[in-house]
Amino acid sequence: MRCAGIDIGSRAIKLAVVQNKAIAEYRQTDTGYDPMAAARRLLEGLFYDCILATGYGRGQFEVDFDAPTVTEIKAHAAGARFFFPEAVTVLDIGGQDSKAIAMNTVGKVVKFEMNDRCAAGTGKFLEIMARSLGFNLEQFASEALLAEKDIQINSMCTVFAESEVTSLVARGENRRNIALGLHKSVVRRAAGMLRRVSNDGPVVFSGGVAKNRCMQRLMEDTLQQPILTAKDPQMTGAIGAALLAGDRIGG
Repeated sequence: MRCAGIDIGSRAIKLAVVQNKAIAEYRQTDTGYDPMAAARRLLEGLFYDCILATGYGRGQFEVDFDAPTVTEIKAHAAGARFFFPEAVTVLDIGGQDSKAIAMNTVGKVVKFEMNDRCAAGTGKFLEIMARSLGFNLEQFASEALLAEKDIQINSMCTVFAESEVTSLVARGENRRNIALGLHKSVVRRAAGMLRRVSNDGPVVFSGGVAKNRCMQRLMEDTLQQPILTAKDPQMTGAIGAALLAGDRIGG
């Protein structure tokens, strides 16, 4: 039985196929201006027996493809446990929102918190801040790791933070130090969410922002414990959805 999971995010659409509880294949594409058209292209030539959608675009996928859906919370919890069976907490930071998820010892979600009302603390925030400093995302992380000190950013509102960064650059502040300060501002927000939902156990970092090496290191320093990150952390939700699709039909 081949079961597919599709995670329709604000920045990218991820697709995974699971067969016999193992990953058979996965694909990814930019969401673009027409998510459903992008989803159709991603599904072309793909063989699967069932599919389950998650992500912010799951509602439209349900209508257009007559497919069931699952919340991102459950999908990321299932995907995190697939990679790390010992995990009891998940931090998912994607392009549009961030989530802290607590699970019990069998992987059931028991508590969660989301930041979905503004871009603060999300991949979009980091993307805009990187651009304001003249970096791409990879440079943004690597340059921050080379900083001698961090410059505290007072605002987490994207508009005000961008203005603050512009002023700091104009004053001649080191861009590396500003970059580190921006990363630390996101980490403080994420760590606060994690502490409110769970105080112990291994933490899995999922979502596209988990590929940021500076974020990984700062999260470990802040939480004072290792952070578990899959090779392709942005695929966690799609893989979780595929696994849950299989559970629904006993495949």
